[in-house]
Amino acid sequence: MKDLDKLFAALAQSTFRNSFQLRDKDLAYLQQKGLSTVLDHAEDFIGKRLAPAIINNDGKQTPMRGHPVFVAQHATACCCRGCLAQWHQIPQGRELTLAEQAYIVVVLEKWLRTRLESD
Repeated sequence: MKDLDKLFAALAQSTFRNSFQLRDKDLAYLQQKGLSTVLDHAEDFIGKRLAPAIINNDGKQTPMRGHPVFVAQHATACCCRGCLAQWHQIPQGRELTLAEQAYIVVVLEKWLRTRLESD
């Protein structure tokens, strides 16, 4: 797991990761539901889609849009186990620990909070 400042500096250098932005509908959802509720959704998504040791559709389990968390996952490379290994040094092939799941939520929170503050 990486230091957040170093992680976000590296993500800022990626054209692909920077291409993800919240659409008006996603931003409105985030504002309406509130960051706390959306982060509860993130915990659920992480637990079901990323935490298992074996994921049959790894690399395709996170939609590109449809929820602010999905967009944040792609923007922060928290979308699949391959990206978690490459960007966050979280190994594939084993279940995520609770600490790793919490770390991912913190990463997503930082990205989402920045979007809320820039609006």
